[in-house]
Amino acid sequence: MINKKLSGVGLGLRREMLDELLQSIPAEVDFWEVAPENWIPLGGKYQQQLQQITSQSNFVNHGLSLSIGSTDPLDIAFVKDVKTFLDKHDVLFYSEHLSYCSGKGHLYDLMPIPFTSQAVEHVVDRVKQVQDILQRPLVLENVSYYAAPGQQMSELEFTLEVLERSGCLLLLDVNNIYVNSINHGYDAAEFLQALPSGKIAYGHIAGHFDEADDLKVDTHGADVIQPVWDLLEQAYQLHGVFPTLLERDFNIPPIQELLVEVRKIKAIQQRVEKSQPLAGVSA
Repeated sequence: MINKKLSGVGLGLRREMLDELLQSIPAEVDFWEVAPENWIPLGGKYQQQLQQITSQSNFVNHGLSLSIGSTDPLDIAFVKDVKTFLDKHDVLFYSEHLSYCSGKGHLYDLMPIPFTSQAVEHVVDRVKQVQDILQRPLVLENVSYYAAPGQQMSELEFTLEVLERSGCLLLLDVNNIYVNSINHGYDAAEFLQALPSGKIAYGHIAGHFDEADDLKVDTHGADVIQPVWDLLEQAYQLHGVFPTLLERDFNIPPIQELLVEVRKIKAIQQRVEKSQPLAGVSA
């Protein structure tokens, strides 16, 4: 029986990894992440293979199509399907993006929610509906964005209000903070420091594409760069070490190459843990 508490370092599971993982699950990976949309429609062999892996490992779900900020009606049937999937595979967290991806049809991209008080109200109401169905907190990720239509408050103010008023948790994406800080000219360290430590369920780290000195594009298709590693270490120093997953969505190398960055996350976690005093111990 596995320990159903999230800790350590995670990696995204892709169907093309199944044959290798069914033979041997890398000990360095403490948890795995899947998009429920990629698995819910599948039955037969794929469901059996997934069940074999989930029975041996800790799992989280990171969704793609909830569209929490959309003005389209919430897809209640889909949310119920997600709950069934979470329960069946004993999944620890269901996370999604603080954005939207539908408007009279699927937009096939993550669109920025306007940073307004009206949008806060709208998102909070929808989060509460989802949480009532799932019977567990929704985890929302701070996303990268490239425009801020109708902005009345900062990204940070908007994020904090949604977290506080909805009762949801935070998926802290360190690379997205770095990308947004460059693209929108804010201080990444100040953004990090203002986040509520107690809300952080787990984190993401990934690579991105340098379109220009002042334009970074979140791609999950490259190695993590040193400034993002540094920001991750700073996040641990500010909020304590939280479970962190390496995202790689294309240009996916063999698992053994991905494990190099998995080990780097683990090394940073161990270094920060050793540098921080034990709780309850006076200096």
